[in-house]
Amino acid sequence: MPAIWNQVRREVDATGGRPGQFILTGSAVPTDDVTRHSGALRFSRLRMRPMSLAEAGYSTGDISLKDLLDGAEPRAVDPGLTINDLAERITVGGWPNLQDRTIDEALIALRGYLDETRRVDLVRVDGIGRDPENVARVLRSLARNVATGASARAIAADVGGAEGPIDHHTVLAYLAALSRIFVVEDLPAWSPGLRSRTILRGAPTRHFVDPSLAVAALGTTPDRLLRDVETLGFLFESLVVRDLRIHAQALDGSVFHYRDSTDLEADAIVERRDGAWAAFEVKLGQGAIDRAAESLLRVAARVDPAKHGKPAVLGVITGWGYGYRRPDGVAVIPIGALAL
Repeated sequence: MPAIWNQVRREVDATGGRPGQFILTGSAVPTDDVTRHSGALRFSRLRMRPMSLAEAGYSTGDISLKDLLDGAEPRAVDPGLTINDLAERITVGGWPNLQDRTIDEALIALRGYLDETRRVDLVRVDGIGRDPENVARVLRSLARNVATGASARAIAADVGGAEGPIDHHTVLAYLAALSRIFVVEDLPAWSPGLRSRTILRGAPTRHFVDPSLAVAALGTTPDRLLRDVETLGFLFESLVVRDLRIHAQALDGSVFHYRDSTDLEADAIVERRDGAWAAFEVKLGQGAIDRAAESLLRVAARVDPAKHGKPAVLGVITGWGYGYRRPDGVAVIPIGALAL
């Protein structure tokens, strides 16, 4: 009900405005036009997100992101999540009304949501008609490329298939519309001050607001994901990014990714507004922890501490296992122990 925005603004002006006097909710960003007041100094925007594993009851909460940013020692027993548990949590997602559903019921609901999105919701955003089948192909392509830096041109080629790519500007328009209705949320690149002349890459990493939407777009199930560990690994990374975004937002922070021209990267950078920052690599299993820790130490060595400070923590977030600090200073953090 777009007209209510200006009505509320006038009422706030008339009464002087009290914090929390009105709460407006919506499933899309309202259109900016000449008839709608900006709301400056009257409205504050709060992005609502799905639940984290901690909020849904699947984390022990032994390791706090806030405490890590404040320099605390990471310690946790194995929270007990198995790879099967993680595949199910990725599939169901953090949606409150799906937590008590069966896996099949959750998948039906999520696929129906995406179907409504491509057929109806995108038109409501800006009144522009879009081919629902093309939207479905874009969603599938995004799901195949989740947690990667796939370009709009690469997605356009993927969507076009044997008939050739669609215009990449069309893909960009789809992505913008899907972002406005909170279906996708790319992870922007981090731009710290560097010691070297290494060139930073500014392309975003592709993510849905919840990895369950990628599972629904792929038309897959937990059992099939367990037979495709590579895809499961990318979806696990997206799950971790979702949880980091939830916790960081509550801490007045943001989440980014780091990648430079030498392909050195960190899957997630959490930066608080006061300048405290942390770098994380995400690994589903235990076998790649050493390599991930080495990569994080190299990232930290490239950031100029005079300009950006030293990292509060370098951490490898895993699917299971104990939480501890390695001799090289890198923390190992099971996702089932992470909380705000």
